Amino acid sequence: MRKLFHHEASPLDATATVFTGGTLRTVDADTEGAEAFLVFGNRFAAVGTVAECREEARRIGTRTTDVIDLAGATVVPGFVDPHAHPLMYGQMLSWVDCGPEKARSIPEIIALLQEAARNQPAGIPVRGYGYEHRNLVEGRHPTKEELDLVGTDREVYLMNASGHGGVVNTFTLKLHDVTRETPNPPGGEFFRDADGELTGELSDAACNILTGVNGVKVGHHGPNFHLEDEPEEHLRQLSVAQEKFLEGGVTTIGDCQVTRREFDMYLRLAEQGRLETRVSMYLLSHLLDHALDTGLHGAFGNSRLAFGGIKFYADGTLGGWTAYFPDGYVGDPCRTGQLYHEPADYAALIAKAHAAGLQTATHAQSPTAIDMVLDAIESAQNARPDADARHRIEHCGLPTPEQITRMHALGVYPVNQPQHYYNWGEGVTAAIGTPGERFNPLGEFVDADVPVTISSDAPVAEPRPLEAIQAAVTRVTRQGHRLGSNALRLTAAQALTAHTLNGARALGRESELGSISPGKRADFVVLGADPLTVDPHTIADIEVRETWIDGELAHSTRSDLFSTTATIEDQS
Repeated sequence: MRKLFHHEASPLDATATVFTGGTLRTVDADTEGAEAFLVFGNRFAAVGTVAECREEARRIGTRTTDVIDLAGATVVPGFVDPHAHPLMYGQMLSWVDCGPEKARSIPEIIALLQEAARNQPAGIPVRGYGYEHRNLVEGRHPTKEELDLVGTDREVYLMNASGHGGVVNTFTLKLHDVTRETPNPPGGEFFRDADGELTGELSDAACNILTGVNGVKVGHHGPNFHLEDEPEEHLRQLSVAQEKFLEGGVTTIGDCQVTRREFDMYLRLAEQGRLETRVSMYLLSHLLDHALDTGLHGAFGNSRLAFGGIKFYADGTLGGWTAYFPDGYVGDPCRTGQLYHEPADYAALIAKAHAAGLQTATHAQSPTAIDMVLDAIESAQNARPDADARHRIEHCGLPTPEQITRMHALGVYPVNQPQHYYNWGEGVTAAIGTPGERFNPLGEFVDADVPVTISSDAPVAEPRPLEAIQAAVTRVTRQGHRLGSNALRLTAAQALTAHTLNGARALGRESELGSISPGKRADFVVLGADPLTVDPHTIADIEVRETWIDGELAHSTRSDLFSTTATIEDQS
Protein backbone atom coordinates (compact mmCIF):
# COMPACT_ATOMS: atom_id res chain seq x y z
CA MET A 1 0.00 0.00 0.00
CA ARG A 2 1.28 3.45 -0.91
CA LYS A 3 1.73 5.66 2.15
CA LEU A 4 1.05 9.27 1.28
CA PHE A 5 0.37 10.91 4.61
CA HIS A 6 3.13 12.81 6.33
CA HIS A 7 3.88 12.64 10.01
CA GLU A 8 2.30 15.35 12.15
CA ALA A 9 4.53 16.62 14.92
CA SER A 10 3.52 16.18 18.54
CA PRO A 11 4.80 17.96 21.68
CA LEU A 12 6.90 14.87 22.39
CA ASP A 13 9.09 15.09 19.29
CA ALA A 14 8.59 18.49 17.69
CA THR A 15 11.19 21.22 17.57
CA ALA A 16 10.30 24.77 18.61
CA THR A 17 12.18 27.53 16.83
CA VAL A 18 11.79 31.31 16.98
CA PHE A 19 12.80 33.23 13.87
CA THR A 20 13.59 36.89 14.42
CA GLY A 21 15.96 39.67 13.37
CA GLY A 22 14.50 40.27 9.93
CA THR A 23 11.59 41.87 8.10
CA LEU A 24 8.41 39.78 8.13
CA ARG A 25 5.84 40.14 5.35
CA THR A 26 3.19 37.82 6.72
CA VAL A 27 0.34 38.60 4.23
CA ASP A 28 -1.95 38.57 7.24
CA ALA A 29 -3.45 41.82 8.47
CA ASP A 30 -3.56 40.47 12.03
CA THR A 31 0.17 39.72 12.14
CA GLU A 32 1.70 42.29 9.78
CA GLY A 33 4.47 44.19 11.52
CA ALA A 34 5.41 41.29 13.77
CA GLU A 35 9.05 40.93 14.78
CA ALA A 36 9.18 37.16 15.17
CA PHE A 37 7.40 33.89 14.53
CA LEU A 38 7.50 30.53 16.26
CA VAL A 39 7.62 27.29 14.30
CA PHE A 40 6.58 24.25 16.27
CA GLY A 41 6.82 21.03 14.31
CA ASN A 42 5.28 21.74 10.92
CA ARG A 43 3.13 24.73 11.95
CA PHE A 44 3.39 28.40 12.71
CA ALA A 45 2.59 28.37 16.41
CA ALA A 46 2.83 32.11 17.11
CA VAL A 47 3.51 35.36 15.28
CA GLY A 48 4.28 38.54 17.21
CA THR A 49 7.01 39.67 19.55
CA VAL A 50 9.90 37.46 20.61
CA ALA A 51 8.45 37.37 24.12
CA GLU A 52 5.06 36.24 22.82
CA CYS A 53 6.69 33.49 20.77
CA ARG A 54 8.70 32.29 23.78
CA GLU A 55 5.60 32.31 25.93
CA GLU A 56 3.71 30.21 23.36
CA ALA A 57 6.59 27.74 23.27
CA ARG A 58 6.37 27.38 27.08
CA ARG A 59 2.59 27.01 26.90
CA ILE A 60 2.92 24.21 24.35
CA GLY A 61 5.27 22.44 26.77
CA THR A 62 8.64 22.51 25.02
CA ARG A 63 11.67 22.37 27.28
CA THR A 64 13.97 24.25 24.90
CA THR A 65 13.41 26.74 22.12
CA ASP A 66 15.95 27.52 19.42
CA VAL A 67 16.28 31.10 18.18
CA ILE A 68 17.41 31.80 14.62
CA ASP A 69 18.64 35.28 13.75
CA LEU A 70 17.55 36.17 10.21
CA ALA A 71 20.37 38.71 9.98
CA GLY A 72 18.25 41.37 8.31
CA ALA A 73 16.71 39.13 5.65
CA THR A 74 13.05 39.33 4.63
CA VAL A 75 10.62 36.45 5.15
CA VAL A 76 7.46 35.95 3.09
CA PRO A 77 5.00 33.04 2.95
CA GLY A 78 5.90 30.18 0.66
CA PHE A 79 4.92 31.15 -2.87
CA VAL A 80 1.89 29.36 -4.29
CA ASP A 81 1.95 28.67 -8.05
CA PRO A 82 -1.62 27.52 -8.78
CA HIS A 83 -1.13 26.95 -12.52
CA ALA A 84 1.92 25.09 -13.78
CA HIS A 85 2.91 21.89 -15.56
CA PRO A 86 5.79 20.45 -13.51
CA LEU A 87 6.38 17.22 -15.43
CA MET A 88 6.25 18.99 -18.77
CA TYR A 89 8.62 21.61 -17.36
CA GLY A 90 11.04 18.93 -16.21
CA GLN A 91 10.85 17.33 -19.62
CA MET A 92 11.58 20.67 -21.31
CA LEU A 93 14.71 21.01 -19.20
CA SER A 94 16.09 17.95 -20.98
CA TRP A 95 15.41 19.55 -24.38
CA VAL A 96 17.30 22.34 -26.17
CA ASP A 97 16.58 25.82 -24.81
CA CYS A 98 15.82 28.00 -27.84
CA GLY A 99 14.33 30.87 -25.85
CA PRO A 100 15.17 34.57 -26.26
CA GLU A 101 18.20 34.40 -23.99
CA LYS A 102 19.71 31.69 -26.22
CA ALA A 103 18.61 32.58 -29.74
CA ARG A 104 17.28 35.71 -31.39
CA SER A 105 17.08 34.42 -34.96
CA ILE A 106 16.17 31.26 -36.84
CA PRO A 107 19.80 30.49 -37.86
CA GLU A 108 20.78 30.69 -34.18
CA ILE A 109 17.99 28.22 -33.31
CA ILE A 110 19.09 25.86 -36.07
CA ALA A 111 22.68 26.00 -34.82
CA LEU A 112 21.57 25.04 -31.29
CA LEU A 113 19.53 22.12 -32.58
CA GLN A 114 22.34 20.97 -34.89
CA GLU A 115 24.74 20.89 -31.95
CA ALA A 116 22.27 18.75 -30.00
CA ALA A 117 21.88 16.40 -32.97
CA ARG A 118 25.64 15.94 -33.20
CA ASN A 119 25.75 14.93 -29.53
CA GLN A 120 22.92 12.39 -29.73
CA PRO A 121 22.90 8.87 -31.21
CA ALA A 122 21.51 8.50 -34.71
CA GLY A 123 17.74 8.32 -34.86
CA ILE A 124 17.11 9.90 -31.45
CA PRO A 125 14.61 12.79 -31.77
CA VAL A 126 15.88 16.34 -31.33
CA ARG A 127 13.53 18.55 -29.35
CA GLY A 128 13.76 22.25 -28.67
CA TYR A 129 11.53 24.69 -26.81
CA GLY A 130 11.00 28.30 -25.88
CA TYR A 131 10.99 30.22 -29.16
CA GLU A 132 8.40 32.93 -29.74
CA HIS A 133 8.29 33.86 -33.41
CA ARG A 134 7.54 37.53 -32.82
CA ASN A 135 10.69 37.79 -30.72
CA LEU A 136 12.83 36.47 -33.59
CA VAL A 137 14.59 38.82 -36.01
CA GLU A 138 12.59 37.25 -38.85
CA GLY A 139 9.28 37.74 -37.03
CA ARG A 140 7.98 34.36 -38.23
CA HIS A 141 7.94 30.67 -37.40
CA PRO A 142 10.75 28.45 -38.70
CA THR A 143 9.74 26.08 -41.51
CA LYS A 144 10.07 22.36 -41.98
CA GLU A 145 12.80 22.98 -44.56
CA GLU A 146 14.82 24.91 -42.02
CA LEU A 147 14.42 22.12 -39.45
CA ASP A 148 15.52 19.68 -42.17
CA LEU A 149 18.95 21.29 -41.76
CA VAL A 150 19.00 19.68 -38.31
CA GLY A 151 18.11 16.23 -39.53
CA THR A 152 16.42 14.36 -42.37
CA ASP A 153 16.71 10.95 -40.71
CA ARG A 154 15.15 11.66 -37.32
CA GLU A 155 12.27 13.56 -35.78
CA VAL A 156 12.93 17.23 -35.03
CA TYR A 157 10.38 19.19 -33.01
CA LEU A 158 10.68 22.83 -31.96
CA MET A 159 7.96 23.72 -29.45
CA ASN A 160 6.58 27.23 -29.35
CA ALA A 161 6.94 29.06 -26.03
CA SER A 162 3.17 28.86 -25.58
CA GLY A 163 3.34 25.07 -25.34
CA HIS A 164 0.43 24.81 -27.77
CA GLY A 165 2.36 23.69 -30.82
CA GLY A 166 5.47 24.42 -32.82
CA VAL A 167 7.29 23.21 -35.92
CA VAL A 168 8.43 19.78 -37.11
CA ASN A 169 10.73 18.68 -39.91
CA THR A 170 9.77 16.85 -43.09
CA PHE A 171 10.83 13.48 -41.64
CA THR A 172 8.29 13.81 -38.82
CA LEU A 173 5.41 14.61 -41.17
CA LYS A 174 6.28 11.67 -43.45
CA LEU A 175 6.72 9.32 -40.49
CA HIS A 176 3.14 10.01 -39.43
CA ASP A 177 1.68 10.10 -42.95
CA VAL A 178 0.75 13.77 -42.77
CA THR A 179 0.40 15.25 -46.26
CA ARG A 180 -1.18 18.35 -47.75
CA GLU A 181 -4.41 16.35 -48.07
CA THR A 182 -4.47 15.36 -44.37
CA PRO A 183 -7.47 17.02 -42.69
CA ASN A 184 -6.97 19.08 -39.57
CA PRO A 185 -7.96 17.17 -36.42
CA PRO A 186 -10.68 18.55 -34.15
CA GLY A 187 -8.97 21.15 -31.97
CA GLY A 188 -5.78 21.41 -33.99
CA GLU A 189 -4.21 22.49 -37.26
CA PHE A 190 -1.49 21.51 -39.73
CA PHE A 191 -0.56 24.88 -41.17
CA ARG A 192 -0.20 25.40 -44.89
CA ASP A 193 1.19 28.15 -47.09
CA ALA A 194 -0.69 30.04 -49.80
CA ASP A 195 -0.20 27.12 -52.20
CA GLY A 196 -1.58 24.57 -49.74
CA GLU A 197 1.79 23.05 -48.88
CA LEU A 198 2.56 22.06 -45.31
CA THR A 199 4.85 24.56 -43.57
CA GLY A 200 5.78 22.26 -40.71
CA GLU A 201 3.93 24.36 -38.14
CA LEU A 202 1.27 22.55 -36.12
CA SER A 203 -0.89 23.47 -33.16
CA ASP A 204 -2.81 21.93 -30.29
CA ALA A 205 -4.47 18.60 -31.15
CA ALA A 206 -2.33 18.27 -34.30
CA CYS A 207 0.53 17.58 -31.88
CA ASN A 208 -1.05 14.16 -31.34
CA ILE A 209 1.27 12.85 -34.06
CA LEU A 210 4.20 13.32 -31.67
CA THR A 211 2.94 11.31 -28.72
CA GLY A 212 3.18 7.77 -30.04
CA VAL A 213 0.76 4.89 -29.72
CA ASN A 214 0.56 5.13 -25.93
CA GLY A 215 0.55 8.90 -25.71
CA VAL A 216 -2.42 10.93 -24.58
CA LYS A 217 -4.92 11.69 -27.35
CA VAL A 218 -7.00 14.50 -25.95
CA GLY A 219 -8.61 16.01 -29.05
CA HIS A 220 -10.99 18.82 -28.17
CA HIS A 221 -10.20 18.51 -24.46
CA GLY A 222 -6.97 20.44 -24.80
CA PRO A 223 -3.58 20.76 -26.47
CA ASN A 224 -1.38 17.72 -26.44
CA PHE A 225 2.09 18.25 -25.06
CA HIS A 226 2.30 14.92 -23.25
CA LEU A 227 5.31 13.40 -24.96
CA GLU A 228 6.08 10.01 -23.53
CA ASP A 229 9.35 8.90 -21.94
CA GLU A 230 10.18 5.89 -19.80
CA PRO A 231 8.72 6.11 -16.26
CA GLU A 232 12.15 6.38 -14.65
CA GLU A 233 13.00 9.27 -16.95
CA HIS A 234 9.72 10.98 -16.08
CA LEU A 235 10.54 10.58 -12.38
CA ARG A 236 13.93 12.16 -12.97
CA GLN A 237 12.32 15.02 -14.91
CA LEU A 238 9.76 15.66 -12.19
CA SER A 239 12.44 15.63 -9.50
CA VAL A 240 14.50 18.17 -11.43
CA ALA A 241 11.41 20.35 -11.89
CA GLN A 242 10.70 20.27 -8.15
CA GLU A 243 14.16 21.65 -7.44
CA LYS A 244 13.57 24.53 -9.85
CA PHE A 245 10.30 25.44 -8.12
CA LEU A 246 12.02 25.33 -4.74
CA GLU A 247 14.83 27.54 -6.05
CA GLY A 248 12.21 30.15 -6.86
CA GLY A 249 10.59 29.87 -3.43
CA VAL A 250 7.54 27.94 -4.63
CA THR A 251 6.22 25.58 -1.97
CA THR A 252 2.79 24.71 -3.46
CA ILE A 253 1.92 23.93 -7.08
CA GLY A 254 -1.36 23.51 -8.91
CA ASP A 255 -0.72 21.05 -11.75
CA CYS A 256 -3.25 22.18 -14.32
CA GLN A 257 -3.17 19.34 -16.81
CA VAL A 258 -3.01 16.00 -15.05
CA THR A 259 -3.42 12.81 -17.04
CA ARG A 260 -2.56 9.25 -16.07
CA ARG A 261 1.09 10.07 -16.79
CA GLU A 262 1.30 12.86 -14.19
CA PHE A 263 -0.92 11.08 -11.67
CA ASP A 264 1.26 7.98 -11.72
CA MET A 265 4.48 9.97 -11.37
CA TYR A 266 3.18 11.88 -8.34
CA LEU A 267 2.11 8.64 -6.69
CA ARG A 268 5.52 7.11 -7.32
CA LEU A 269 7.36 10.13 -5.92
CA ALA A 270 5.12 10.16 -2.86
CA GLU A 271 5.62 6.45 -2.32
CA GLN A 272 9.39 6.96 -2.41
CA GLY A 273 9.23 9.94 -0.05
CA ARG A 274 10.54 12.26 -2.79
CA LEU A 275 7.52 14.54 -3.24
CA GLU A 276 9.06 17.69 -1.80
CA THR A 277 6.60 20.37 -2.93
CA ARG A 278 2.87 20.41 -2.29
CA VAL A 279 0.80 19.56 -5.37
CA SER A 280 -2.89 20.04 -6.10
CA MET A 281 -3.87 18.10 -9.22
CA TYR A 282 -6.42 19.20 -11.82
CA LEU A 283 -7.43 16.31 -14.05
CA LEU A 284 -7.79 17.04 -17.75
CA SER A 285 -11.44 17.15 -18.79
CA HIS A 286 -11.39 13.95 -20.84
CA LEU A 287 -11.12 12.21 -17.44
CA LEU A 288 -14.24 13.88 -16.01
CA ASP A 289 -16.49 10.84 -16.35
CA HIS A 290 -13.76 8.57 -15.00
CA ALA A 291 -13.41 10.86 -11.98
CA LEU A 292 -17.16 10.84 -11.35
CA ASP A 293 -17.37 7.06 -11.82
CA THR A 294 -14.74 6.58 -9.12
CA GLY A 295 -16.60 8.83 -6.72
CA LEU A 296 -14.50 11.99 -6.83
CA HIS A 297 -17.05 14.51 -5.62
CA GLY A 298 -14.85 17.26 -4.26
CA ALA A 299 -11.27 17.91 -3.28
CA PHE A 300 -9.40 15.24 -1.34
CA GLY A 301 -5.87 14.22 -0.42
CA ASN A 302 -3.29 15.23 2.14
CA SER A 303 -1.00 18.16 2.72
CA ARG A 304 1.43 17.10 -0.01
CA LEU A 305 -0.69 15.52 -2.76
CA ALA A 306 -4.29 16.45 -3.38
CA PHE A 307 -6.96 16.35 -6.08
CA GLY A 308 -8.28 19.85 -6.75
CA GLY A 309 -10.67 19.74 -9.69
CA ILE A 310 -11.07 19.43 -13.46
CA LYS A 311 -9.18 21.35 -16.16
CA PHE A 312 -10.99 22.50 -19.33
CA TYR A 313 -10.06 24.45 -22.45
CA ALA A 314 -12.27 27.07 -24.03
CA ASP A 315 -9.85 28.33 -26.70
CA GLY A 316 -6.20 28.28 -27.66
CA THR A 317 -3.28 30.55 -26.96
CA LEU A 318 -2.43 34.12 -27.83
CA GLY A 319 1.21 33.16 -28.27
CA GLY A 320 0.36 30.68 -31.01
CA TRP A 321 -2.54 32.73 -32.45
CA THR A 322 -5.01 29.96 -31.62
CA ALA A 323 -7.05 31.92 -29.03
CA TYR A 324 -10.44 32.52 -30.62
CA PHE A 325 -10.96 35.87 -32.34
CA PRO A 326 -13.79 35.32 -34.85
CA ASP A 327 -12.92 38.47 -36.81
CA GLY A 328 -9.32 37.35 -37.27
CA TYR A 329 -5.97 38.57 -35.97
CA VAL A 330 -4.60 41.99 -36.85
CA GLY A 331 -1.30 40.29 -37.62
CA ASP A 332 -3.01 37.71 -39.86
CA PRO A 333 -6.72 38.26 -40.68
CA CYS A 334 -6.96 34.73 -42.08
CA ARG A 335 -6.37 33.24 -38.63
CA THR A 336 -9.23 33.19 -36.18
CA GLY A 337 -8.06 30.64 -33.64
CA GLN A 338 -10.55 28.18 -32.25
CA LEU A 339 -13.00 27.21 -29.57
CA TYR A 340 -12.42 23.74 -28.23
CA HIS A 341 -16.10 23.09 -27.66
CA GLU A 342 -19.43 24.21 -28.94
CA PRO A 343 -20.90 26.45 -26.22
CA ALA A 344 -23.77 24.07 -25.45
CA ASP A 345 -21.43 21.07 -25.16
CA TYR A 346 -19.06 22.99 -22.92
CA ALA A 347 -21.92 24.22 -20.70
CA ALA A 348 -23.05 20.61 -20.25
CA LEU A 349 -19.57 19.57 -19.11
CA ILE A 350 -19.34 22.44 -16.61
CA ALA A 351 -22.83 21.65 -15.32
CA LYS A 352 -21.86 18.01 -14.79
CA ALA A 353 -18.73 18.92 -12.84
CA HIS A 354 -20.45 21.67 -10.85
CA ALA A 355 -23.38 19.42 -9.91
CA ALA A 356 -20.89 16.94 -8.45
CA GLY A 357 -19.25 19.66 -6.37
CA LEU A 358 -16.06 19.78 -8.42
CA GLN A 359 -14.09 22.96 -8.96
CA THR A 360 -13.40 23.71 -12.63
CA ALA A 361 -10.43 25.54 -14.13
CA THR A 362 -10.89 26.62 -17.75
CA HIS A 363 -8.23 28.00 -20.05
CA ALA A 364 -9.73 31.04 -21.83
CA GLN A 365 -7.96 33.98 -23.44
CA SER A 366 -10.26 35.85 -25.81
CA PRO A 367 -13.40 37.79 -24.84
CA THR A 368 -15.52 35.30 -26.82
CA ALA A 369 -14.04 32.33 -24.98
CA ILE A 370 -14.34 34.06 -21.59
CA ASP A 371 -17.99 34.80 -22.34
CA MET A 372 -18.58 31.11 -23.05
CA VAL A 373 -17.03 30.20 -19.68
CA LEU A 374 -19.01 32.76 -17.71
CA ASP A 375 -22.26 31.78 -19.42
CA ALA A 376 -21.67 28.13 -18.53
CA ILE A 377 -20.80 28.89 -14.91
CA GLU A 378 -23.81 31.18 -14.53
CA SER A 379 -26.10 28.48 -15.92
CA ALA A 380 -24.61 25.86 -13.61
CA GLN A 381 -24.96 28.16 -10.61
CA ASN A 382 -28.58 28.90 -11.45
CA ALA A 383 -29.31 25.17 -11.54
CA ARG A 384 -27.39 24.42 -8.35
CA PRO A 385 -26.34 27.46 -6.32
CA ASP A 386 -22.97 27.19 -4.59
CA ALA A 387 -21.65 30.39 -3.06
CA ASP A 388 -18.13 28.96 -2.73
CA ALA A 389 -17.63 26.96 -5.94
CA ARG A 390 -14.51 28.99 -6.85
CA HIS A 391 -14.56 28.14 -10.53
CA ARG A 392 -11.41 29.41 -12.19
CA ILE A 393 -10.51 30.99 -15.53
CA GLU A 394 -6.92 30.19 -16.41
CA HIS A 395 -4.91 32.98 -18.06
CA CYS A 396 -8.03 35.10 -18.58
CA GLY A 397 -5.99 37.27 -20.90
CA LEU A 398 -8.40 39.81 -22.34
CA PRO A 399 -11.64 40.04 -20.34
CA THR A 400 -13.85 43.04 -20.96
CA PRO A 401 -14.75 45.33 -18.03
CA GLU A 402 -18.28 43.87 -18.15
CA GLN A 403 -16.87 40.35 -17.89
CA ILE A 404 -14.78 41.32 -14.89
CA THR A 405 -17.96 42.56 -13.21
CA ARG A 406 -19.58 39.19 -13.96
CA MET A 407 -16.59 37.38 -12.44
CA HIS A 408 -17.13 39.25 -9.21
CA ALA A 409 -20.83 38.39 -9.16
CA LEU A 410 -20.16 34.70 -9.89
CA GLY A 411 -17.21 34.34 -7.51
CA VAL A 412 -14.89 33.35 -10.37
CA TYR A 413 -11.13 33.35 -9.80
CA PRO A 414 -8.94 34.48 -12.72
CA VAL A 415 -5.49 32.85 -12.59
CA ASN A 416 -3.04 35.08 -14.44
CA GLN A 417 0.60 34.93 -15.54
CA PRO A 418 2.30 38.35 -15.71
CA GLN A 419 5.44 36.68 -17.07
CA HIS A 420 3.51 36.09 -20.29
CA TYR A 421 3.49 39.77 -21.06
CA TYR A 422 6.97 40.17 -19.59
CA ASN A 423 8.31 37.63 -22.10
CA TRP A 424 6.25 38.48 -25.19
CA GLY A 425 3.80 41.25 -24.48
CA GLU A 426 4.79 42.95 -27.73
CA GLY A 427 3.56 39.87 -29.55
CA VAL A 428 0.07 40.25 -28.12
CA THR A 429 -0.26 43.78 -29.46
CA ALA A 430 1.16 42.64 -32.80
CA ALA A 431 -1.45 39.88 -32.89
CA ILE A 432 -4.60 41.79 -31.96
CA GLY A 433 -3.61 45.45 -31.96
CA THR A 434 -3.96 48.10 -29.26
CA PRO A 435 -6.47 46.07 -27.17
CA GLY A 436 -3.56 43.76 -26.42
CA GLU A 437 -2.10 46.37 -24.09
CA ARG A 438 -4.78 45.34 -21.56
CA PHE A 439 -3.46 41.77 -21.54
CA ASN A 440 -3.88 40.47 -17.97
CA PRO A 441 -5.60 43.60 -16.57
CA LEU A 442 -4.68 42.85 -12.96
CA GLY A 443 -5.41 46.34 -11.62
CA GLU A 444 -8.92 46.19 -13.04
CA PHE A 445 -9.53 42.95 -11.16
CA VAL A 446 -8.50 44.64 -7.91
CA ASP A 447 -10.80 47.59 -8.60
CA ALA A 448 -13.71 45.18 -9.17
CA ASP A 449 -12.91 43.21 -5.97
CA VAL A 450 -12.02 40.11 -7.98
CA PRO A 451 -9.21 38.10 -6.34
CA VAL A 452 -5.96 38.48 -8.28
CA THR A 453 -3.94 35.29 -8.54
CA ILE A 454 -0.47 35.00 -10.07
CA SER A 455 1.17 31.86 -11.42
CA SER A 456 3.95 30.87 -13.82
CA ASP A 457 2.41 28.37 -16.26
CA ALA A 458 5.83 26.70 -16.25
CA PRO A 459 7.35 25.74 -18.65
CA VAL A 460 5.76 28.63 -20.56
CA ALA A 461 7.60 30.81 -18.06
CA GLU A 462 10.17 29.93 -15.44
CA PRO A 463 8.81 29.38 -11.90
CA ARG A 464 10.27 32.64 -10.61
CA PRO A 465 7.61 34.35 -8.46
CA LEU A 466 9.73 37.45 -7.93
CA GLU A 467 9.97 37.96 -11.70
CA ALA A 468 6.19 37.58 -11.95
CA ILE A 469 5.67 40.08 -9.13
CA GLN A 470 8.00 42.58 -10.81
CA ALA A 471 6.05 42.23 -14.08
CA ALA A 472 2.73 42.73 -12.27
CA VAL A 473 4.01 45.86 -10.54
CA THR A 474 5.77 47.48 -13.51
CA ARG A 475 4.10 45.97 -16.63
CA VAL A 476 7.47 46.42 -18.34
CA THR A 477 8.40 43.67 -20.79
CA ARG A 478 11.72 41.91 -21.21
CA GLN A 479 12.36 44.24 -24.16
CA GLY A 480 11.72 47.31 -22.02
CA HIS A 481 8.27 48.30 -23.27
CA ARG A 482 5.49 49.36 -20.91
CA LEU A 483 2.10 47.74 -21.59
CA GLY A 484 -1.06 49.70 -20.89
CA SER A 485 -1.94 52.30 -18.30
CA ASN A 486 -1.09 52.54 -14.62
CA ALA A 487 -4.60 51.31 -13.83
CA LEU A 488 -3.53 47.82 -14.91
CA ARG A 489 -0.65 47.61 -12.44
CA LEU A 490 -0.57 46.15 -8.94
CA THR A 491 1.23 47.43 -5.88
CA ALA A 492 4.02 45.21 -4.62
CA ALA A 493 1.90 44.23 -1.62
CA GLN A 494 -1.02 43.26 -3.85
CA ALA A 495 1.27 41.22 -6.09
CA LEU A 496 2.78 39.41 -3.10
CA THR A 497 -0.71 38.51 -1.88
CA ALA A 498 -1.60 37.36 -5.40
CA HIS A 499 1.30 34.88 -5.42
CA THR A 500 0.72 33.59 -1.88
CA LEU A 501 -2.63 33.86 -0.11
CA ASN A 502 -4.77 34.31 -3.23
CA GLY A 503 -3.00 31.39 -4.85
CA ALA A 504 -3.94 29.27 -1.84
CA ARG A 505 -7.53 30.50 -2.13
CA ALA A 506 -7.65 29.51 -5.79
CA LEU A 507 -6.65 26.01 -4.69
CA GLY A 508 -9.11 26.01 -1.78
CA ARG A 509 -6.25 25.73 0.71
CA GLU A 510 -6.13 29.13 2.40
CA SER A 511 -6.96 27.62 5.80
CA GLU A 512 -3.52 25.96 5.88
CA LEU A 513 -1.35 27.87 3.38
CA GLY A 514 -0.64 31.31 1.93
CA SER A 515 0.25 33.46 4.94
CA ILE A 516 2.41 33.41 8.05
CA SER A 517 -0.41 32.91 10.52
CA PRO A 518 -0.71 30.85 13.70
CA GLY A 519 -2.00 27.38 12.95
CA LYS A 520 -1.01 27.33 9.29
CA ARG A 521 1.69 25.09 7.88
CA ALA A 522 5.18 26.48 8.27
CA ASP A 523 5.93 27.20 4.61
CA PHE A 524 8.03 30.32 4.15
CA VAL A 525 10.79 31.85 2.05
CA VAL A 526 13.84 33.84 3.14
CA LEU A 527 14.74 36.63 0.70
CA GLY A 528 17.81 38.81 0.38
CA ALA A 529 15.74 42.02 0.23
CA ASP A 530 12.23 43.27 0.79
CA PRO A 531 10.13 43.15 -2.41
CA LEU A 532 7.80 45.77 -0.97
CA THR A 533 10.49 48.44 -0.56
CA VAL A 534 13.11 47.91 -3.29
CA ASP A 535 12.96 49.64 -6.66
CA PRO A 536 10.10 47.74 -8.38
CA HIS A 537 12.26 47.21 -11.47
CA THR A 538 14.73 45.18 -9.36
CA ILE A 539 12.31 42.83 -7.59
CA ALA A 540 13.27 39.95 -9.88
CA ASP A 541 16.92 40.38 -8.84
CA ILE A 542 16.22 39.62 -5.16
CA GLU A 543 17.98 36.47 -4.01
CA VAL A 544 15.83 33.56 -2.83
CA ARG A 545 18.05 32.36 -0.01
CA GLU A 546 16.01 29.66 1.66
CA THR A 547 12.75 27.79 1.09
CA TRP A 548 11.09 26.06 4.05
CA ILE A 549 8.23 23.56 3.90
CA ASP A 550 6.54 22.14 7.00
CA GLY A 551 9.15 23.86 9.16
CA GLU A 552 12.01 22.06 7.40
CA LEU A 553 14.65 23.57 5.13
CA ALA A 554 13.89 22.39 1.58
CA HIS A 555 16.31 24.58 -0.39
CA SER A 556 19.17 26.91 0.47
CA THR A 557 21.77 28.81 -1.51
CA ARG A 558 24.18 28.50 1.43
CA SER A 559 24.18 25.82 4.09
CA ASP A 560 25.58 28.25 6.67
CA LEU A 561 23.41 31.28 5.89
CA PHE A 562 21.71 31.36 9.27
CA SER A 563 22.60 29.64 12.49
CA THR A 564 21.02 29.12 15.85
CA THR A 565 22.08 32.06 17.95
CA ALA A 566 20.57 30.98 21.24
CA THR A 567 18.79 28.14 22.91
CA ILE A 568 16.31 29.12 25.58
CA GLU A 569 15.81 26.68 28.44
CA ASP A 570 12.43 26.64 30.14
CA GLN A 571 13.15 27.60 33.76
CA SER A 572 9.58 27.27 34.96
